[in-house]
Order: sequence, then structure tokens, then C-alpha cells
Amino acid sequence: MNNQVTISKREYRRLLDRAFRFEHLKQLLQEDIFSLPPTRDTKEIIKEFQETGKYTKKFIDSLARGLRRSSYFK
Repeated sequence: MNNQVTISKREYRRLLDRAFRFEHLKQLLQEDIFSLPPTRDTKEIIKEFQETGKYTKKFIDSLARGLRRSSYFK
């Protein structure tokens, strides 16, 4: 009895991509995602986000507002 299944390369790549995404998500969830931030200094947090150059001013402003509203950072 032949236990092989034939799938297209396209389907193989799609399934492989899903498997890699699942593994990545699994690794992220195994990390301690509920640990407290290493600092309570909102100015330091904002500065570090700005220094990456990855975030827009609008995002940084929104982050600053959120940090000001957070009871953790008061």
C-alpha cells in the first residue's frame, strides 16, 4: 500500500508557511508576556521608541497618552 500524498508546490509552500507561523506564535506565547516592563520612566520609554526610527509621531503621541493614563506608570 502506498502511503504517499501528492500536493502541488504551491500548496506545499502554503502549508510550510503556516507551520512556520504557528511555530513562531508558539514560541512567543511560551515567553513571559505578562512580566512587568523593566522601567516605569515614561520619558525613557518614549525616547527608546523614538530612537528606533520605526514609529510615526502620531504613534509616539498616542503611546505617550496611553502611558500617562496607565495606573502602572503613576
